Amino acid sequence: SICTLEFEDHRPLYDWFLEQDVEGKFFQRPLPRQIEFARLNLTHTVMSKRRLLQLVQEGQVRGWDDPRMPTICGLRRRGYTAEAVRAFAEHVGVAKRDMVADVELLEHCIRQDLEQRAPRAMAVLHPLRLVITNMADTEGFDVELPRHPEHPELGSRKLPFTNELWIDQDDFREEAPKKWFRLAPGAEVRLRGAALVRCEEIVKDATGAVVELRCTWDPASKGGNAPDGRKVKGTIHWVSAKHALDAEVRVYEQLFLADDPMDVPEGQDWHQGINRESEEILKAKLEPGLAGAQAGERFQFERTGYFAVDPDSKPGALVFNRTVGLKDSWSKIEAKG
Repeated sequence: SICTLEFEDHRPLYDWFLEQDVEGKFFQRPLPRQIEFARLNLTHTVMSKRRLLQLVQEGQVRGWDDPRMPTICGLRRRGYTAEAVRAFAEHVGVAKRDMVADVELLEHCIRQDLEQRAPRAMAVLHPLRLVITNMADTEGFDVELPRHPEHPELGSRKLPFTNELWIDQDDFREEAPKKWFRLAPGAEVRLRGAALVRCEEIVKDATGAVVELRCTWDPASKGGNAPDGRKVKGTIHWVSAKHALDAEVRVYEQLFLADDPMDVPEGQDWHQGINRESEEILKAKLEPGLAGAQAGERFQFERTGYFAVDPDSKPGALVFNRTVGLKDSWSKIEAKG
């Protein structure tokens, strides 16, 4: 008989009850033994069903299957696989004392699993228009990229490359800091699998926000490399503005800010620790090949993270949930100043 530690005090009663069956009419010999183990706790998470019920009833989450909830249906909707959860359980093991597993270990397990199984796609979560001024409308071409770099048996996909593109706002800085290898005024970058472009002009709106980049491309760099051998360190993703799919992308963070949500001063409401920014809804631009994606399918959005198609999706109105992000080396550099 296996149970959690809070039942340890009940073991004498459990054993006494078994021993009353002197003639063995109900229980075979040897009698069952009760074994207690510590329940699994996660950082930034509450596991109490009573408290999870409160979150649902109060409308703090979308329901029991909210991707931020530590429920089987919530994990499934977020894009977690059974294999990743099993791998996490094996890492944590079974303990006799209370312990708290770091949620980053769970995220590590799903990254490892999806790295091998998730086909690649390009998606721009924070769109910024890029116009190639020295490319005519008729000069567009198809770029062929693998569905998975380590599994050639999955084949390839074709992406239209045109003179109007979407790139991510995070890949441009008007004033580029040190070690910045992405796009900036006068800087040259590689558009993944397509060509080299150089930023020549910035267009801003009335508020001073950058709304468009005007660039030139090197036709000789078609495919992504320059024939003269010049080195370009930065490679960014993109989608054709004329062919992109509009989609809703839900980006999730931890539901609670503190490692231990229940570690609050006496008399203070534990709800105060809820992360009010744990869900961000974005209007993204996706490569056209994702038009037929079905609920539950998982993809790696290149340079961004792993995402799963949400059941809310409808034909022509895709919805994706972020399962887990990729490790971002630049954010670590920036955090160090």
